[in-house]
Amino acid sequence: MIAEREPRQVRQGQRMRRGRARRVWLRGVVGSGLALGVLAGGAGCGTPPAPTAAPGPTFEPRARSTQPGSGPGTTPGTGAAPGTGAAPGTGAAPDAGAPVPAPDAGPPCPEGGVRLVETGGDAATGLRVEGFRLVNCGTEAYVLEGYPGVSLRDARNDPLEVAVEHGAAGITTGVPNIEAAPQRVTLAPGQAAAWSVVWRNLVTDSTVPATTAAVMEIEPRPGAPRLWLRLARRLDLGSTGKLGIGPWTAVTR
Repeated sequence: MIAEREPRQVRQGQRMRRGRARRVWLRGVVGSGLALGVLAGGAGCGTPPAPTAAPGPTFEPRARSTQPGSGPGTTPGTGAAPGTGAAPGTGAAPDAGAPVPAPDAGPPCPEGGVRLVETGGDAATGLRVEGFRLVNCGTEAYVLEGYPGVSLRDARNDPLEVAVEHGAAGITTGVPNIEAAPQRVTLAPGQAAAWSVVWRNLVTDSTVPATTAAVMEIEPRPGAPRLWLRLARRLDLGSTGKLGIGPWTAVTR
């Protein structure tokens, strides 16, 4: 009997040890689950993560500077606005002690010492009259006599076939400055002589192309350098191909 009780007690002791071991294992499993729950709760409800770093400061692009003389309101060739007196291309205030430049005296005097100027004219029904002056821009007296030598050119500077006649015969009548008798005219420096041209803007022959002169070329006196003038008011001769010119006359002031 004693021998039978001992194996039974041994088996009971083994079951008790296995029970204790199972309880220890269950406590470990439950503890691990609680720890994981705490960590998960902390990640979802705790302090939010710090924001990402803000971008660095930004800068507006600098305005592009205008090249001297290229902006609006500048005087061509000077780089300064009209009336400012600023030094070209610097934008600086003018030096109070700097000399004041002389005003523009106009274009240089041509080689022959005289300059051709267009003075305007009049127009009736098909009839045109245009006036010109020859100004002595040189330093010596300039003598004229009779009529200027005149030829016409188109917009491409090609010569035009035009009959140039002294007076207004065959064109019109009653134009005193063109029908006047020629005379000798002496121009002191700065003085001017006047002369005029007359023509009709008519198409008398439809087979002849209309003629329009854009450039006048004159010889003030025999052997003198020829002068060219691009006309502000072109000579629209139609198909007549004829131009009447008046003599030199003194300009009185």
